[in-house]
Amino acid sequence: MLKVNDLHAYYGKSHILQGVNLEVGEGEIVSLLGRNGVGRSTTCKAIMGEVEPKGSVQFRGEELAGRKSYEIAKKGIGYVPENRDIFPGLTTRQNLMLGVKPGQKDGDGRWNMEDMFDMFPNLRERADVDASLMSGGEKQMLTVCRALMGDPDFIMIDEPTEGLAPKIVEQVGDLLLQIAERGVSILLVEQKLTIAMRVTNRVYVMGHGHMVFEGTPDDLKNNAEIRQEWLEV
Repeated sequence: MLKVNDLHAYYGKSHILQGVNLEVGEGEIVSLLGRNGVGRSTTCKAIMGEVEPKGSVQFRGEELAGRKSYEIAKKGIGYVPENRDIFPGLTTRQNLMLGVKPGQKDGDGRWNMEDMFDMFPNLRERADVDASLMSGGEKQMLTVCRALMGDPDFIMIDEPTEGLAPKIVEQVGDLLLQIAERGVSILLVEQKLTIAMRVTNRVYVMGHGHMVFEGTPDDLKNNAEIRQEWLEV
């Protein structure tokens, strides 16, 4: 579905991505692991066109590098950045409706608002409350659900469990599995090995702007050298 080849990206003169290669197949959950600052978030931004990419980003065989972010989104790619942006002054329900594509209405895609409320009852309870008043965990739920309302075929989710209570982390993990069950492919950027190992089909480990490991969760569990050098504190 997604194939990234020899991807480079810069912030000014800083060479952040230095030849990134990765693939995500139909219905797969793929985790991108690594320490802070190695380029994981920049990889998502380059795929989404928020950072100018140099190299190839193909989605279902179509080249996306050089396209505008809104053009990429229209191809069926969703993106949930790590900063949990919501629209203050709008209710939870209104924030969710902003995720629906122009020309569509709630229920036209794989997901509808009732699905979101069923998965996360807290959102139902706060449906008509200003979204800025919600907790960090609730805002994280909202940003993921808003992206799903756009009915993407592929979604990138950056650090969805950062700062969340263990119970909410488990809910997020269950949500990721439900997303994949409905045929949506996922690229998950995560720090927590526990959730990544539980939900993903394949794992990439990133270090200094390029991939240093690719394999299954079991492969990573059995590779102490990679974990110690690139993941563990």
